Amino acid sequence: MPSVKILCPTGHLSFTPLEKDSFLLGCKENPDFIIADAGSCDMGPRPLGADQHVSLEAWQRQDLEIMLIQSRKLGVPMIIGSASDTGTDRGVDQFVRLIADIAREHKLKPFKLAAIYSEIPVAELKRRQASGARIIGLDGRADADPKVLDRTSRAVAVMNAEPIRAALRAGADVVIAGRSSDCAIFAAPLLEAGLSPAVSYYAGKLMECASFCAEPFMGKESILGRIEGEDVYVTAMHPGQRCTPASIASHSMYERTNPYREYVAGGYVDMSHCVYTQTDPKTTLANGATFVVDEVCKVKVEGAGLVGQRRLAVVGIRDPNTIRLIDKAIDWAKGKLTERFGPIGGDYDVFYHRYGRDAVMEELDPAPELQPHELGIVVEVVAKDGGRAQEICALAARNLFYARIPEVKGTAGTAALMSDEILIGEPGYEWTLNHVIEVKTPMELFRLRHLVVEGGALKEAA
Repeated sequence: MPSVKILCPTGHLSFTPLEKDSFLLGCKENPDFIIADAGSCDMGPRPLGADQHVSLEAWQRQDLEIMLIQSRKLGVPMIIGSASDTGTDRGVDQFVRLIADIAREHKLKPFKLAAIYSEIPVAELKRRQASGARIIGLDGRADADPKVLDRTSRAVAVMNAEPIRAALRAGADVVIAGRSSDCAIFAAPLLEAGLSPAVSYYAGKLMECASFCAEPFMGKESILGRIEGEDVYVTAMHPGQRCTPASIASHSMYERTNPYREYVAGGYVDMSHCVYTQTDPKTTLANGATFVVDEVCKVKVEGAGLVGQRRLAVVGIRDPNTIRLIDKAIDWAKGKLTERFGPIGGDYDVFYHRYGRDAVMEELDPAPELQPHELGIVVEVVAKDGGRAQEICALAARNLFYARIPEVKGTAGTAALMSDEILIGEPGYEWTLNHVIEVKTPMELFRLRHLVVEGGALKEAA
């Protein structure tokens, strides 16, 4: 029965820097692989649409450096998924460059590196659609049509384990992968070791966010997974953390529409009959997962497109009457915008984010009736033209100062502007694609490049 140990130091490489001490403790356990996810769609559509990383490159380099030095010292493969936050081709190339720079600085011995690209040109999606392929919407979305693709600036396919397995079979010591299913980067070496898809993807689901699956809560600490047969043992590396049945089971349900299913290209893990058992004070055993194979392999595609330029203003409200009638104040302000600029939702949009009352959960807030003593309003305007967005945002914020609502007796205004300036935000993007497309093989949308890193130089592998 194969036994594989995986060390995971972080659930999102460099979103904030990883904690080195618990990682080094994990390295003393002689893991067979060091694996970390480096991306997510949690940051919203802008990083993908604009093709920008949101994690500072200095932090990316720091995390990669810590992991690379230890993986080379231990002589075990290192796998990174969803490179540079979004897994675009730019992100993969950036991480490859950073790996080469680190190897040069530390005079590391030559090693093999595989780069896996997952970006899909929008033109290729249009070609497939024109040839009759469906781009099937998820979570209630309609199938993508030409108008949706026209609004898409950039798209990535989300790989399962197969492209990473191919890289490992070619002898890669370091794998830098484009957009990946979080659990796929862990499943790949387990599948290569002969373990089942059920336990392989299940282990990845449990380990994907590192110390998020332990208690008490501590972000960016390392965990160690030991996988034997159909069993997954997960151990917290930080001296003050422990993995418990409650912490592991709750994380298995994390970020799921259906808490018992984890979907990947080719099927899904069914976790509805899993059992969690404490085996020592810091370790929980998880087992009981099964894998349901899809009749047709479908690969998820994520896409984002530019909406317009964003401008922001911050307004504070302390007057209890205005707080009580804030919806009327906002409606009045919106009415004045419509008078001057035309209907909201036409060539511009405006949002009043009410921090202190349902700004985070909006209509899903379970306690919207609570009345705070203070509100912070973030006014956000999106328009095609930055100058127009600035003008609209200025009026949208200042109209709260002059809002005509019942029972106002003072003339000093009912709102306080944090500053008269209008803040320039990053351009606004929208998710255009949360879809799947049918493929003949899981490798169809992905491209592998095999390199040798020698003296910091990158050479194509023979």
